[in-house]
Amino acid sequence: MGVIRPSAIVFDLDGTLVDTAPDLAAAMNHVLALHGRRAVPLDRVRHMVGRGARVLMARGFSETGTPAEDRVIEELYGEFLDYYLKNIAAASRPFSGLPGVLARLEGEAVALGVCTNKPESAAHALLQALGLGGHFGAVVGGDTLPVSKPDPATALETLRRLDADPAAAVFVGDSETDILTARAAGLPVIGVSFGYTEAPVETFGPDAMIDRFDDLPAAIEAVLARR
Repeated sequence: MGVIRPSAIVFDLDGTLVDTAPDLAAAMNHVLALHGRRAVPLDRVRHMVGRGARVLMARGFSETGTPAEDRVIEELYGEFLDYYLKNIAAASRPFSGLPGVLARLEGEAVALGVCTNKPESAAHALLQALGLGGHFGAVVGGDTLPVSKPDPATALETLRRLDADPAAAVFVGDSETDILTARAAGLPVIGVSFGYTEAPVETFGPDAMIDRFDDLPAAIEAVLARR
């Protein structure tokens, strides 16, 4: 990456580092079946992920009939999480090219962190199950702080735990939530085209886009050069 070296890269998890949609869909459809609802197709679930499991369950019920009342969302969330944690990496896989780019960044002494709306314990469990946990010096989940993404405190706390300078850090994500988080934290943001989003992530104005992880180092250098 030439003379421009980031202090840290903060990654979203679901839809950015790991293709988790199959296991999220299985957990959501398990809960829907418990309540007599039809299953939601995987391709549709890919557009429903990104704002945490409570929102996912609310969307699943709205998709399949009468929306769930607010008072039962916690019950649905508990059922979802119970099933999901038991099957967290049944079909989830890192996106192509990820291990190589993580090794390259680590070789250049770049700190790596995860900022997700997944519960912190679930994020750690997923990363460990896929052999990725050792790459990340900090993981901030949706329940780590009193706030979750898109609140900028989540990204800034990730950087604090990495002891990294925000002025030279970059955020990488796949959704509007990630773009808003990075913007609010004052971080340049790179969007990935292969993740989960209700609309193409480029419509939310990231500083750069990548279609594969092999292109990430050049994109990092480009966005930092423009700061």
